[in-house]
Amino acid sequence: MDKKQARLRRSRQTRIKLAELKVHRLCVHRTNLHIYAQVFSVDGTQVLVSASTLEAEVRKELGDKGSKGGNITAASLIGRRIAKKAGAAGIERVAFDRSGNRYHGRVKALADAAREAGLRF
Repeated sequence: MDKKQARLRRSRQTRIKLAELKVHRLCVHRTNLHIYAQVFSVDGTQVLVSASTLEAEVRKELGDKGSKGGNITAASLIGRRIAKKAGAAGIERVAFDRSGNRYHGRVKALADAAREAGLRF
C-alpha cells in the first residue's frame, strides 16, 4: 500500500466516524502550493462556508508578508478566516476532518488557529 492509498483509507474511516456524530464537518485539503478549508452541512451534501489561499483577499495579505499559500503562516490565516466565516453563519461546533493527513504542520496550524478564533471541535 502506498502513501496515497493509506491516506485515502484513513480518510474513509474518519468520515464514517464523523457521520455518526451528526455535526458540521470542517474538512481540510492541502496541496503543495495551497490549503483549502470547507465546512459541510450535517448531512454532508452542502458546503456552508469555505476559505482557501486562492481567495483574492488572502493572496493580498500573504503577498504583504512575502509568503506563498503552502506554508504554516497561510494555514493559520485560513484557520482564522474559516472560523470567522463559520461564526457569521451561526456555526459554533464542528468535527475536524483532516482528510487522512497527519495532524502536524499546516493541518495542525489551521486547526489551532480555528480553535483560537472561537470554533469548537
